[in-house]
Amino acid sequence: MRISESTWFEVETWLERDDRCILPLGSTEQHAHLSLSVDSILSEKVAADAAEPLGVPVFPAVAYGLTPYFMAFPGTVTLRLATYAALVRDILDSLYATGFRRVLIVNGHGGNSPVQPVTMEWMQDHPGARCRFHDWWRAPQTWAAVQATDPVASHASWMENFPWTRLPGRPVPQEQKPFVPFDKLRDRNAAGVRALIGDGNYGGVYQKPDEDMARIWEVAVAETRAQLEGDWA
Repeated sequence: MRISESTWFEVETWLERDDRCILPLGSTEQHAHLSLSVDSILSEKVAADAAEPLGVPVFPAVAYGLTPYFMAFPGTVTLRLATYAALVRDILDSLYATGFRRVLIVNGHGGNSPVQPVTMEWMQDHPGARCRFHDWWRAPQTWAAVQATDPVASHASWMENFPWTRLPGRPVPQEQKPFVPFDKLRDRNAAGVRALIGDGNYGGVYQKPDEDMARIWEVAVAETRAQLEGDWA
């Protein structure tokens, strides 16, 4: 049940029998030759695909996150940590106020991870509430599927190049890009990061066959669904 395709009547009916929902977290940031909305597209789609047979409501992805290191790439938007923490907290408060008690956060952007403690604080302040924080792309089974396909995989490389994140008429390079020097990214501002990573791909080929991506996606959807179906007691 995508919230964007539902009425409040339908959500109220759902809450009469179940209190689960999914909140996807994304980002608007450079992804080399792919859409700037990759993280939002992927987090919402994996959430929706996982929830579909269960009927669990999936809220629209939060399209902005924490990505100050990419601010030298036009089109990128970042929030301050305090702003983002307050935003996520306000959303969780709203979900609780309207009847949701079990919230699965499906996160699609590694930079958003610092907000995870907010979920712990929120549970402490809301009796009966449960919140799980699921980094879908680096969950154990999904990451194993990525590594089995090609261990040279990272941000904006083939591992994020799905039919629904690539853009028509934007061909990608055919070579394999070496890994960027990750150790040097930690002490650079945004301009320094851009100088190190060039087009934005952190390392790896830019595209794999769709059959490979479909296999990885199947694992990711099943692993995300397991988070919904697992024991919440």
